[in-house]
Amino acid sequence: MTECPVARAARLRPDAPALVWNGRVSTYRDLDALVRTWHGALAARGARRAAVRSENRPELIPLLHAAARAGIELALFNARLADAEVSPLLDRLGPALRLGALPGAAPLEAFAAGARPAEPGQLDPERVHTLLFTSGTTGRPKAAQLSIGAHHASARASIETLRMDAASSYLCNLPLFHVGGIATVVRCAVAGAQLVLHPRFDAVAAAEALGSGVTHASLVAATLQRLLEVRDRFPGTVRAVLVGGGPAPAELLARARAAGLPVLHTYGLTEAASQVTAERLGDADGATAGWPLPGAEVRIVEGEIQVRGPTMMLGYLGEPPLRGWFRTGDLGELDARGRLVVHARREDLIVSGGENVYPAEVEAALRTHPDVVECAVLPWPDEELGQVGCAAVVLRDHLDTGELERHCQQRLAAFKVPRKFLIVDSLPLTTGNKLDRVALLQRLRAILA
Repeated sequence: MTECPVARAARLRPDAPALVWNGRVSTYRDLDALVRTWHGALAARGARRAAVRSENRPELIPLLHAAARAGIELALFNARLADAEVSPLLDRLGPALRLGALPGAAPLEAFAAGARPAEPGQLDPERVHTLLFTSGTTGRPKAAQLSIGAHHASARASIETLRMDAASSYLCNLPLFHVGGIATVVRCAVAGAQLVLHPRFDAVAAAEALGSGVTHASLVAATLQRLLEVRDRFPGTVRAVLVGGGPAPAELLARARAAGLPVLHTYGLTEAASQVTAERLGDADGATAGWPLPGAEVRIVEGEIQVRGPTMMLGYLGEPPLRGWFRTGDLGELDARGRLVVHARREDLIVSGGENVYPAEVEAALRTHPDVVECAVLPWPDEELGQVGCAAVVLRDHLDTGELERHCQQRLAAFKVPRKFLIVDSLPLTTGNKLDRVALLQRLRAILA
């Protein structure tokens, strides 16, 4: 059993800043009082599981900590999903208290109002804390079950790697429905540090925060690029900036370092509660994704990256528990110094602006159109987002590609909708009658050259 990190910080440093939102500072005493109230509100409902759908807002912080205290599994839904995508996820989840922008949900801002505060007890590290949906090769959503202990182990490893302490302040503009945003919240609580929460990424606001005392931040390549477009010099108060969510060009990282940002390339995944590897301060060149974090193990088997350690998920909801090594499907190698070099993300994954897009899910949506015979979605390079989807579609009758785009927009989150649609006569197949993605990519390159 372990003490809630917010309760511990409130006991040891009650007047220390805990959360900043729109210029308003809440101390750890304030935050602990909110967590107690949210704990009481959750306990009064008697639910075993809760689901929330929301963009970043301050109520999510006490909710995350209160769910751990109350022993409630908290499923965080991507706020950018299309409404048509939400219902199947709710069905997968089963009976659950609903909060935020979900059908029949209680509004976040009023949910805990007037609730009787609950006294914090000890946390069970083995209990499921969060459920985060991710799709796979079939496009069927899976919910990764992350325990309290996994989140705390990730936080401790990150704190050591990033050299965080109670005087640190961490900019969080990553969505709190992503593992990176959740990891930042837990990381700050475990360190007793200040969380500077923004509603979303805004380059000007991020530059102002990092220029005025914020010590840490997490970005993806696309947001780092935008940040450097609005400011080209940062003060020495910035201690570390993680850059993850997919590949980051070496020249972009070098430009950031020249601007005074100590950027650390990192590799992680939802199933590992965020980070797996990261560069180290004083030894970062952007050539690799760095060394495994303390406690994490990484190995390469036939070119595939496999990981294990205390931050790993318990397993997917409704599936057998995870035992031993987790096969990521990503390709890479370990260099002579033990640093991870990621050669390619799994072939069925598109990383677009830090969001994971699974072609099988997009293809399934396209196939529901009555005029689509067959289709395939491949990653296509994009200067701003890194990658976008490119759909090759075989049709029964002539159809405008705009109709295909609108069809997808009605069924998928905007970031999943392909940016390119190409009508083709057929899709290339392997000798085993499976889609030959390599041959298709070569064909698309020839068409779009």
